[in-house]
Parts: sequence; C-alpha cells; structure tokens
Amino acid sequence: MADVTASDGALRRFLHGLPGVDPVGLEARAAALGTRSIKTTAKAYAIDLAISMIDLTTLEGADTPGKVRALCAKALLPDPTDRDTPRTAAVCVYPDMVATAAAAVAGTDVKVASVATAFPAGRAALPVKLADTADAVAAGADEIDMVIDRGAFLAGRYLSVFEEIKAVKETCRRPDGTAARLKVIFETGELSTYDNIRRASWLGMLAGADFIKTSTGKVAVNATPANTLLMLEAVRDFRAATGVQVGVKPAGGIRTTKDALKFLVLVNETVGEEWLSNHWFRFGASSLLNDLLMQRQKLSTGRYSGPDYVTVD
Repeated sequence: MADVTASDGALRRFLHGLPGVDPVGLEARAAALGTRSIKTTAKAYAIDLAISMIDLTTLEGADTPGKVRALCAKALLPDPTDRDTPRTAAVCVYPDMVATAAAAVAGTDVKVASVATAFPAGRAALPVKLADTADAVAAGADEIDMVIDRGAFLAGRYLSVFEEIKAVKETCRRPDGTAARLKVIFETGELSTYDNIRRASWLGMLAGADFIKTSTGKVAVNATPANTLLMLEAVRDFRAATGVQVGVKPAGGIRTTKDALKFLVLVNETVGEEWLSNHWFRFGASSLLNDLLMQRQKLSTGRYSGPDYVTVD
C-alpha cells in the first residue's frame, strides 16, 4: 500500500476509487441485524462481554482528581455486590488527569486512555497536538484517542490528515520501544456522507491507526448501527488487503443494554469472533455501564433493582 500514500494525488485516487456506499442497503442491513434476539445464557455472556469492552469515560470541564479516582474505582469493581462482574477495558480522561487515573488503576489490567490533539474540535497547530499527545503518554496513558482535522478532510487535503495521524502515531512511542495504542476519531456526524466515512476509515488505517472510532460524543450525531457497520466492513476489507487487524470503537449515544447487544451482533455477523474482545472492540460510554449492571443483576436475581442500586457517574 506504500504507493497509495506516495502523493496527495495517489491517495485521492485511491480513496475516491473505493466502492460507493449504498445508504439504503447499509441502513437496512444494520436495522435487520438489530432485530436479532439474544436470550438467557447467551445474553448473560453478552452483557459481561459488553462490560469488559467499555472505555468508562469522563470528559468534562468540571472533572476533578476525586471524580477520576471514583471513576477508576468503578472501572475496577463495577458492582460492589458481585465481585465476579468483569472490569471495564479502560478509563478515558483528559491528558491532565492521566497521572491520577494511572495511579488509581496501577497493577491491574484496566487501561488508561486519554483524548488528545485538541479534543474535541481538533482546531490546533500540529506542534500543539503532538505536545498534547506526548504529555498524555509521558503521564502514563496506555491509549490515545485522537481527533482528525475534519476541516482538512472535508476540503480534500487527505495527505495532510494522513501525515498528521502518522505524526501522532510516532509520538505514541515511548523511549523503551513500547507504544500507546492509537484510536483515530473521525466525528462521523460531521463527515456528511457514508462515502466520506469509508474514505476516512481507510485513511486512518493506512496511517497506522490501531482503532478507528466513530465520534467524540460531543456532537448531535454520534455512533449509529449504520456508521459502525460501515467501519466494521472497512476493517474487515483492510485486513483482507493487508493482513493487519484494526479495532473499532463506537462512541456516544449508546446508553442501554439493548443498544450494546445490537452492536455486538454487528461485530459477530460482520467481522466475526476474532473482533469479539476488548482488544479489538470498545464502547465509548459512561451511562451504558449502569444499565448493563442493572440487567446483569436482573438475570442473576430475577428482580430489576433500578438505578438507585448503581452509582451515579
């Protein structure tokens, strides 16, 4: 694929040569897969799997060290009444809260993810974005969630976006040779068309993304079954073409167990069991965990406990 990114023209020809997306067909398939029913034991397994895939997130201006430590405690022990409840995959915070989060989850398998590159708008010069990333990695971030320059992408400056992702990817490397995994956020609600989402998916993967992610959760349209299905198809096709496996992270607007199970069906039916782990699929969410915990309690006790029995984030 090296020739594809050799020049702006070559990259443009490749991205615009990708097959066009049939919006009606895409949305119909996503809707049809969403009608699949998951019962009893399979449902219990799926709920635990969904919990283990959550990036438990707080990205507010009012975040404090105490709030971040409380979030980490919930990630480590989501249901204090049942210690068999899986931990979440990660906690996701702003760069200045990474050190606090890293100390709180030290010695566990819960990762620390940090948004960077002038999240959520991405409106900053490249040196600022790289400094933002470097600070988060130095503070102990295991994963970086970067936002692309949507303005550059929509203006057709694909090579500029490609080079920016590559530069952030390089900044994720630590002096000891290890690296934070890179999740590339497209903000699909601002890309206007499914064709653009497909192009952005391939652009991100060509530049070295470890994950491609739908959204910041800060705009009106975030993760949907249709845009996530499209991105799953992209990672499937990318692996077929290159042998490289890339993860997918829908984020924003996924609030209920029913929603989460629909997304897991999309994963299973589109890319298969190899992606059904938190190494390759994540949910960017905060309120989703509470609903999963309530449904889990109902399956084990036969009673629906209600929201008063879970912590408010």
